[in-house]
Amino acid sequence: MSAISEADAGPTHPDQGVGPHLISIADLGASGIAEVLRVAEAFAEVERRSIPKVPTLRGKVVATLFFEESTRTRLSFETAAKRLSADVLSLAVASSSVQKGESLRDTVETVEAMGIDAIVLRHRASGAPAQVARWVRRARVLNAGDGWHEHPTQALVDCFTVRQVLAEAAGVAPASLGVSCFAGLKVLIVGDVRHSRVARSEILAYRALGAEVALCGPPSLLPSDLTGWGVSVEADLDDALGGADVVSLLRLQAERGSGTHVPSLREYTAGWGLSAVRMARLAPQAIVTHPGPMVRGVEIASDVAELPSVVVTRQVTNGVAVRMAVLFLLLGSEVALEGLGGDRG
Repeated sequence: MSAISEADAGPTHPDQGVGPHLISIADLGASGIAEVLRVAEAFAEVERRSIPKVPTLRGKVVATLFFEESTRTRLSFETAAKRLSADVLSLAVASSSVQKGESLRDTVETVEAMGIDAIVLRHRASGAPAQVARWVRRARVLNAGDGWHEHPTQALVDCFTVRQVLAEAAGVAPASLGVSCFAGLKVLIVGDVRHSRVARSEILAYRALGAEVALCGPPSLLPSDLTGWGVSVEADLDDALGGADVVSLLRLQAERGSGTHVPSLREYTAGWGLSAVRMARLAPQAIVTHPGPMVRGVEIASDVAELPSVVVTRQVTNGVAVRMAVLFLLLGSEVALEGLGGDRG
């Protein structure tokens, strides 16, 4: 399977709504993103109940197929499915038939033959979820991260969290802001963009919603060609921080070779890490996000990570509600959001 090129983040596609699969943020467009955020607000309320479970997807079966490990993403999807009352099957790739030489296609077709309704797929090859979506006959495919390509639900979590913080600052409900709050918002993505699927999905999502996106990082960790990305590049992090409304820090992708692109972690931190001194350059209302896991002392100083404006823990919490929304929308439940049932405790 050939890898998707670095330039494939490209311009956003026309709005297409939600479904039948979620492979890229470009599958959604602005209207689709707005719909996910709207539905996620309803499920965030479910999360606050003493018994955070509803029967919305009872009888549905969701399979998580992770060919790369990612504890937080897998657990977030599985928690979301269970809180919607779906049955969950988790494929342990290390002990599966894949290790015996079975192809990805045969694995997927075997899983679907068991009556699976949705496949949540993480794979080291860019484009794998798109290929799986061509093979399946009825199951919905959700991209939980593929190679250097995309990680769409993480970008949706980031947008949901940023809107939540903006609404709190304005003293209004997040739903009342819609997605207009993103128009003109200045988003600075810092770090290893070259190897980051999160960055590609963030760029598509923020740009679709009208935000201005800038990249900042060592030249060796930026894509070689940004044609069509619709972003600017900031050479100096200290200068760039002053004008940012949102700072999205990225993890060094050591498992994808990022360590070979910087002289040392010490030099990376000196040039691109968010220290307390750099944090002081941000406007008081600026928001700092990170897809996790944070490497304290490298991308972000440990004391900075504990500040209220760093919303990493909130992103993890919101990840369940956002993934509940995506599963709900893709599996086409007939249950109306206004009448979400279940024990409210």
